[in-house]
Amino acid sequence: MTDTETQPSQGGRRAAFGFIFALAVINAVSFGIMIPILPNLIKQFTGGDTASASEWNVVFAVTWGVMQFFIGPILGMVSDRYGRRPVLLLSLFGLAVDFLFMALAPTLGWLLVGRIFNGLTSASFSTANAYVADITPPEERAKVFGWMGSAFSFGFLIGPVLGGYLGTLSLTMAPVVVAGFTVDMALRLPFFVAAGLTSINFLYGLLVLPESLTPEKRAAAFAWSKANPVGSLRLLRSHPDLLGLATVLFLFQLAHMVLPSIFVLYTGYRYGWSPAFMGMTMGLTGVLGIAVSILLVGPVVKRIGERGALLVGAVFGAAGFAIYAFAPNTAWYLIGTPVFALMGLLMPGLMGLMSRRVPPREQGQLQGANQSVQGISSILGPLMFGLIFAWSVHNERTLHLPGLAIFVAAGLMLLAFLLGLTVAKPPRAVEPAVV
Repeated sequence: MTDTETQPSQGGRRAAFGFIFALAVINAVSFGIMIPILPNLIKQFTGGDTASASEWNVVFAVTWGVMQFFIGPILGMVSDRYGRRPVLLLSLFGLAVDFLFMALAPTLGWLLVGRIFNGLTSASFSTANAYVADITPPEERAKVFGWMGSAFSFGFLIGPVLGGYLGTLSLTMAPVVVAGFTVDMALRLPFFVAAGLTSINFLYGLLVLPESLTPEKRAAAFAWSKANPVGSLRLLRSHPDLLGLATVLFLFQLAHMVLPSIFVLYTGYRYGWSPAFMGMTMGLTGVLGIAVSILLVGPVVKRIGERGALLVGAVFGAAGFAIYAFAPNTAWYLIGTPVFALMGLLMPGLMGLMSRRVPPREQGQLQGANQSVQGISSILGPLMFGLIFAWSVHNERTLHLPGLAIFVAAGLMLLAFLLGLTVAKPPRAVEPAVV
């Protein structure tokens, strides 16, 4: 069976996509709430030392990436064998638990425990992409992946603004007693709100979300030989150009890690931004991301194809990072945001090309492999960018380039463009999977 056969009806596809889109939006909002707050909470635990906070950020992010590297293929294989819905529910439960750890943790060690638990269960966005591939014809996937990208942008529009506001509000709140424990509410309120939203999302998925992968399209058995990073690598090598496209994905994800790794510390250090202003800036980025995902991806893919969208997105990503790296003040940084937003063309084109190369019962395994790739970037990215930023801050008097880490990200996007010129080719017809 190929991925063009046994597609749901048009009405059924729209209803199913509505469910998964709403789930993705709420999940992204919950995630976005923590972005301007968590680094400052870590900084609070380190006594206000920016360099030390950056190094602890590295520890947190690398630990999460290690978990993703090993668990991604397992959860991808589970979704191919038992369906997408159980994996999505597990991921939402793990995220809610992680937010509660952030809200209640008295030490950095307890924060780390929450991150580990989340890393062992996190597969919401990758499984949502497999869900979309299940219900969407191949020729429409790039456009729909663009809509899924807009869900993440909605999260960056609403979440960081809400997080910044709640974080500022929490600084004026008195300690409260939760389950017999006294909790200092400074910087903690956003995590309680995020935990509540994620719990609502879990109940929504439990009661409303339908399964997308019909029994006849599922893998016949759970194969441990495929449910590991080595097995995922075999999948990427088994289809033409898929490994090359995965390398483009790795370069993109590695470059993109620079922002969650150092954005809050970098903009606070270089431009003196408050949490509220950081949230508003992320909100602007979200608005522009939504505009690109909803208004531009479809027409661009229709005009220049998935390959063209990938290449254009890579070029603008490199340019946007370069502007961020060299911007001497807030005004110049904001000038770079619309340029950077056009990088949103890359992922829909890339995911469209990748999903076309595998049949339905391997879509989860593909997304699991992609999650392992993300895990590698989540290990290397914070380590590389966090340490580069810490080094540049320590040596600013001689180096005068606190944006060095972001400049490195621009170089990675340029490499992604050059590789994309070779590997981003129209796919041949997908053959039925042998199970």
